[in-house]
Amino acid sequence: MHVELAHYLLLSAVLFGIGVAGFLTRKNMIVLLMSVELMLNAVNLSFIALARHAADQEAQVIVFFVLCVAAAEVAVGLAILISVWRKRGSMNVDTLSGLRG
Repeated sequence: MHVELAHYLLLSAVLFGIGVAGFLTRKNMIVLLMSVELMLNAVNLSFIALARHAADQEAQVIVFFVLCVAAAEVAVGLAILISVWRKRGSMNVDTLSGLRG
């Protein structure tokens, strides 16, 4: 069975939509980080599918850098979440309104 490029792009669009919906509707910071990661992985899937379709390897290098940035984002995000949890005792985004300048 041969999977077409359109199938990969459709899956990528669905995953990106789920990530956007999760980011816009949830209040828990861990779910927000997971939604951002889902969106990044959806973009990576489309890059890889398009690179394979075009027989080009440059997009795979871009995906590698996006994965590195995503790993750094997770490390920094989890450090911020731990500090917020220790100070506020909650992961709810609404409790962070006191951090505005």
